[in-house]
Amino acid sequence: MASLLLKMTVVGQHVPTYTIAKEMTGFGASLMECILTFALVYTVYAVGDTRHGTLGAIGPLAIGFIAGANVLAAGPFSGGSMNSACAFGPLIGAAVYWVGPLIGAAAADLVYENVMFPSHAPEGVGV
Repeated sequence: MASLLLKMTVVGQHVPTYTIAKEMTGFGASLMECILTFALVYTVYAVGDTRHGTLGAIGPLAIGFIAGANVLAAGPFSGGSMNSACAFGPLIGAAVYWVGPLIGAAAADLVYENVMFPSHAPEGVGV
């Protein structure tokens, strides 16, 4: 990978960074990153949860498929970052890559823990 980046800079090409397409607004790109991160984090929660059994080798494959699908779907529009750390260096202060993934990850956590597997208090507690 390093040799590819070195070759790209030597030939005069630029190292790819996350950019928002001209057709997208900042809000639209942030919303897209939010949805992508939600899908990724939800998949990670779902395959790692042992309450419904283990998925074995299928779990990491599912995570790889959702990450790849997200990048293919959003790459031309917002870069398909799904991770604030990836965009931190080249784009310090870009709210699209901070707000969207953080909201998407928090929403995936809330939906998975409260909608899919809500925890019930034992009977007689709090009465």
